[in-house]
Amino acid sequence: MAGIGHFLAMGGYAIFVWPAFAIAALVMAGLAVQSVAGYRRRRRELARLDHEDAP
Repeated sequence: MAGIGHFLAMGGYAIFVWPAFAIAALVMAGLAVQSVAGYRRRRRELARLDHEDAP
């Protein structure tokens, strides 16, 4: 077993691998935040439209 240091070094490609993982994680987190915000915005809009249409 080579150890955790060997794993984190990624065979010498860590300088490329870890930033790629970080960027991918940031993009995924941003998409999740954007999706939740859009869902809440549309839900408020729907509630407003339902309230306007109610007699």
